[in-house]
Amino acid sequence: MRSSTGAHFIALDHVRAFAAFLVLVWHFCHGPVGYPASPGYSIPYSYSPSFFPFSILDEGHTGVALFMVLSGYLFAKLLSGKSINYRAFIWNRVLRLLPLLAVVILIYGVVSVWRGGSLLQYSYDTALGLIFPYLPGGGWSITVEFHYYLLLPLFLWLLSKSKWWPFSFIIVAIALRAFLFHRFGTVEYLAYWTIIGRIDQFALGMLVYQFRSHFAKKHVIAAATFVAFTLFYWYFDLRGGFYRNPSFPSTNPIWIYLPTIEGAAYAIMIAWYDNSFAPQSPVFQSSLAAWESTRTPSIYSIASLSFAPPSLWMRTSCALATSI
Repeated sequence: MRSSTGAHFIALDHVRAFAAFLVLVWHFCHGPVGYPASPGYSIPYSYSPSFFPFSILDEGHTGVALFMVLSGYLFAKLLSGKSINYRAFIWNRVLRLLPLLAVVILIYGVVSVWRGGSLLQYSYDTALGLIFPYLPGGGWSITVEFHYYLLLPLFLWLLSKSKWWPFSFIIVAIALRAFLFHRFGTVEYLAYWTIIGRIDQFALGMLVYQFRSHFAKKHVIAAATFVAFTLFYWYFDLRGGFYRNPSFPSTNPIWIYLPTIEGAAYAIMIAWYDNSFAPQSPVFQSSLAAWESTRTPSIYSIASLSFAPPSLWMRTSCALATSI
């Protein structure tokens, strides 16, 4: 992962590549019915793997949470205790994210018009994507990232006062989701697709970076976190997961705290991996991960196109997830 300052963090390349892999598996492996009734997919949404660590593949949408935590951790790593040229920062983010996103928006627009949709309505919805999660494909995640960039100066100011201040965002977000759940009977949409759910994950990434030394070489803590998190996600998956828990959008209060559990688990594992190992470049795996990391989440947007065919390695992953 190379920042606009030129700093390159190979360990974080690996994390981002794994997050992209989770999301791609989620999109390419699942469908409303299983193979062979739906030949493009192997796994119905109702499926739950017997071997619990595969739960995060079966519910690979959790890779989005990993992206968000990684963003918070990375910006804390780059900017904590430093001044920031905010205008230049925003411009650099636009240059990084916009090109592939523009390609995705164009492709979806052409397909929409080809299928008889309104170009005016599509343009209007796309423009609203600056505020709402309306951008096509995986572009909604870039809207969430953009909202985080708007809040970033506040995060950095709070960190300059105390490294515990990001925790206040987490408390407020949980309380807000609890209120919305009791008001409307569901909060899944807001918890998954908007900053209301994702702010915890950015905050936890920034918070854990402040305590990163406590996780260096702590392999037992990392292993315990992974086992506990995948067991939790296996239970979530077994109860219906993203689409069937018990319905969509879900009326289960689990979405009040699910973003926080994802954020805490991923933050601990990122801090452990980043501070326990020193992968060297160049090696093939690190170079491939670095290439992939510079192109996500825009690659995620392209991969989620409805007509994108599953690759051989993705089919292999789907088969692995159902083999136990």
